[in-house]
Amino acid sequence: MAMSIDNIFGIGGTALNAQLVRMNNTASNLANAGTTAASEKEAYRGKRTVFKALMDEEMIHAGAPYVGGVKVDKIVDDSKPIPRVYDPNNPLADRDGFVYQANVNEVTEMVDLMAASRSYQNNVEVVNTARELMMRTIDMIKA
Repeated sequence: MAMSIDNIFGIGGTALNAQLVRMNNTASNLANAGTTAASEKEAYRGKRTVFKALMDEEMIHAGAPYVGGVKVDKIVDDSKPIPRVYDPNNPLADRDGFVYQANVNEVTEMVDLMAASRSYQNNVEVVNTARELMMRTIDMIKA
C-alpha cells in the first residue's frame, strides 16, 4: 500500500485526537479524585480510554478515515474498588458512618497524563516533520 502525504497528516491527526480524549478523561479523573459520595453507586469511578488501531479498510469511517491510524474505541469505568472510609461527621456519611470515595489515584493519573502528553507531542512532531518535508519538496519543484 502506498503512503501519501495526506495519510501521514491523517494518521497523525487521529493520534492527536485520541490523546486529547485521553487527556480530557485524565483531567476529569483528577478533578474528581477528592470527591465523596453517600453510597458506592454514587461514587465517582475513574474513566479509562480504550484505543483501537485502524488496521484495514473495514475499520475506517468518516471520523477516522486512515488505515494505520487510531480511534477511541470506548471509554470505560475503572474497575478498581470504591474506597469506603469511616467518617461519621461527614454530612454524606451513611447510617454506619461511612462515605465512599472516588477510585482515582492521583499519582497514577499524573503518570497517565504525562504519557498522553508525550504521545501527543510525538505526533505533533510527526505532523511537523511531514509538513517540513512537503515544503522542501515544493521548493525543489519550484527551482
